[in-house]
Amino acid sequence: MQNTLNILYRTHQLTSKALRVALTLALAAGLGTLLIVHSLRDGVVSTTPLMVINQKATKVQPQRKWISVDSISPEVIRAVISTEDNNFFYHKGFDIEAIKWALKRNEEQSQKTYGASTISQQTAKNVFLPPARTWTRKACEAGFTLLIEALWSKARIMEVYLNVIEMGKNVYGIEAAAQHHFNKSAKNLTKYESVMIAIALPSPQRFNPAKPSPYMISRQEQVYEVMEKTMETGWYKNIRNIKFVKVNYLEQ
Repeated sequence: MQNTLNILYRTHQLTSKALRVALTLALAAGLGTLLIVHSLRDGVVSTTPLMVINQKATKVQPQRKWISVDSISPEVIRAVISTEDNNFFYHKGFDIEAIKWALKRNEEQSQKTYGASTISQQTAKNVFLPPARTWTRKACEAGFTLLIEALWSKARIMEVYLNVIEMGKNVYGIEAAAQHHFNKSAKNLTKYESVMIAIALPSPQRFNPAKPSPYMISRQEQVYEVMEKTMETGWYKNIRNIKFVKVNYLEQ
């Protein structure tokens, strides 16, 4: 009987110690993550997991040049909002209405899969996580999305997004894309050029903004229509002092 009690007591001690260690590690990891996200509220994001992976695979230095959000043509911002995240200035990281809409459309047909990933989610994924289609990565993406929405401004999220996202084979960020495709600075991109870059974003290695496919041409007018509605958010006056107005035109 005494031996059994000793074993139970020892097991209890070991379990308690293991739980304390696990809790300490979890708290340390959480605090470390918080500090990392907080440290990136401004300044240059020097690299991303995708850039590192692709550079190791191709042995080629990525094309990229960091620029501030104020040095990016407003047409670019309007275009990517229109194609990627209509309610970017309204949601807090997740567009619930877009998620409901995507689920409904996916149930109605099976030929095309609709997503509802916001610019905030894409930024979190690109900056902090390697490319992988797992539930663990999605959970981490959700956590990082909440953190950047809480600690960064919308202007900062847009700035990072447009500086790190893949925009062509070995091309990252809007400045490198503008130079690569149109031989000009991102600040001087026209409405048409901005729209072509935005339409190419889901498949940047497949589509060429400088040589648009019939599909890209067919989407042009649709994107123009949505771009006009983004004026309702008021961001075009000053992206750093946004007037929040909900715009919901997912059926476009």
